[in-house]
Amino acid sequence: MNFYITSLFFAIPTFVALILVEAIAAKRKGVEINHSADVISSLSSGITNTIRDGVKFSFAIISYSWLVDHMTVYKLEPVWLAVVIAFVVEDFSGYWMHRLNHRVNIFWNRHIIHHSSEEFNLSCALRQSISNTLRFAAIFMIPAALLGIPTKIFAILGPLHLFMQFWYHTQLIGKLGLLEYILVTPSHHRVHHAINPEYIDRNYSQILIFWDKLFGTFQPELDDVKPVYGTLKPAQTWNPVIINFKHMWQLFKDAWHTERILDKIRIWFMPTGWRPADVKEKYPLQEVTNPEKQIKYKTENSILLVANSWVQLNITIILMFHMFTIIPSFSAILNYLYAIMLIVNVFSFTSTLDHRNYALVAESVKLSLGFSLLYFQNYSWFGLSGFYVYGLIFYFITSFLLTYYFQNEIKISSLRPDPAQVN
Repeated sequence: MNFYITSLFFAIPTFVALILVEAIAAKRKGVEINHSADVISSLSSGITNTIRDGVKFSFAIISYSWLVDHMTVYKLEPVWLAVVIAFVVEDFSGYWMHRLNHRVNIFWNRHIIHHSSEEFNLSCALRQSISNTLRFAAIFMIPAALLGIPTKIFAILGPLHLFMQFWYHTQLIGKLGLLEYILVTPSHHRVHHAINPEYIDRNYSQILIFWDKLFGTFQPELDDVKPVYGTLKPAQTWNPVIINFKHMWQLFKDAWHTERILDKIRIWFMPTGWRPADVKEKYPLQEVTNPEKQIKYKTENSILLVANSWVQLNITIILMFHMFTIIPSFSAILNYLYAIMLIVNVFSFTSTLDHRNYALVAESVKLSLGFSLLYFQNYSWFGLSGFYVYGLIFYFITSFLLTYYFQNEIKISSLRPDPAQVN
């Protein structure tokens, strides 16, 4: 296993433990920052991103290794200095990629999932994209390539740099004195996730806050302006797969409907949120104009449905870890099919939380794909046999039946008269 996958076996349990600690601390303080469906959605998003990265389903337009091979003019020594420079370059690259993702329409689709929660807690940090399959951050790492900093340093530093961004996604930590001038803190990042006019599109830095101060995008948290979280065009779903591609789908529709050829082209590269005038008039979208009057997305879910979603989430995590252990032993096609089945499962149980009819369609696809993988492996499951296979068969069938049950439960409840209207 590579360093990224190996590190996940330590990082994920640590993240889950810290999320539980935050939830307990919030409850003791009487602060409401966690809602089951929202946390399930956040963790599910983290799963889809981790699965995508685990099977290496991404493509680099230009890779750092190519830059090193073709651009090195001086081999930097010693190693400790190379690591320090690499960290600064990684953080510099992260700032500019983050800023581009916020400010350009087509790039916003790569990042919208991270801002889609209308809450702000540690689980939100795990809302990571699966739509950023084309990578080009290496263009900002040319200074490191010129100094011949080895690719293996970034292979280790990259995941660590990402994991270091977890801790500041919380409302429970106030301002941190001197650290506010050096590092990105929870206070800085609350501003970044807020949709208040005073805060929107600020604080793009990832570890070192001085990038924002250097490039004019810094905004401190104000005592009299409480952050309101989410996106200006609300996601209105718990399904992370849909959120990942919702903005892109809207861009395609707007490009199709607008009459001007120029607008069909420039919509992709205009500032985030820009829409052609004719489309904006004919096809208005729900948008938050006054954050103080925000109405958060909510679905009425039974205790059993929420419990089922938590069970589905944990089973998906277990199967994901199993997939990571067998990746070197199976073909890329089988690994991709395993990954697809897990992502379809996430699509299914989060759609059930949304009360969507297509949840059962997704569950049917998962059932068919699961049994097909069992059949083509002579009724073994990626190296597992016996009791484990029987357990999986039981799980596939039970999962389908429960999804069918919840779909009917939701239909029946929607047909019941509203007591307030009856009276």
